[in-house]
Amino acid sequence: MLTVFVGHSTVKVCLMGVSKIQVGQLWKKDDTKDIYLVTRLYSEALSTMVILRKSGAEDEAQVRVRVERAGAGHTIPGFSPAQEDEKF
Repeated sequence: MLTVFVGHSTVKVCLMGVSKIQVGQLWKKDDTKDIYLVTRLYSEALSTMVILRKSGAEDEAQVRVRVERAGAGHTIPGFSPAQEDEKF
């Protein structure tokens, strides 16, 4: 005999972030799944900016994105860490 539990189901959604974004990290673009390399990180007018280069596409233009805070860490909007199992 199976017992069915009736109750509310909840799903907690958290933005994936890393404790520290560093040059050399790999990030995956959410919509295309392309891999990007962090080539530069700098501060600009109270914001932290990151320059990303598509992996294997040295001839293409680099992408500049503003870093956002996510809980105790940081995230790049539209991207997720490509090495999710590693702690940065």
